[in-house]
Amino acid sequence: MNPMNPPVFLFEFVCLWVAVTFLVAQLSGWAQLSRYYRTETQFEGERWYFRSCKARWMTHYNGCVTVGANTEALYLAIFLLFRLGHPPLLVPWYQVTVRKGKTLFWDWTEFRFDQAPGVWLKFYGGL
Repeated sequence: MNPMNPPVFLFEFVCLWVAVTFLVAQLSGWAQLSRYYRTETQFEGERWYFRSCKARWMTHYNGCVTVGANTEALYLAIFLLFRLGHPPLLVPWYQVTVRKGKTLFWDWTEFRFDQAPGVWLKFYGGL
């Protein structure tokens, strides 16, 4: 990157941003989840904003995940600035396995998905 040439720097920065967001989507498994659970509909239900979670391959989403729940499904979305490669997801509850646990300091909730068995998301704290 060449910070001395602003248009080139801006172009390189945008390309890097796009590449990193798509790479994180692949590593974390979000891209795999989106093949089965992508949604375009407006979610109706309770939501928790700016949550953090861990995913596979040591990927982290720090303070940029919206989690929603209603009687039919689990809703997951990424903050707009990081959404490239991360479409909103709506997963029916019958396709989600929920596991709860506790570390020394925090409670955690882990979600696993029937259509993507190698993908998991672990949230710390209450949801």
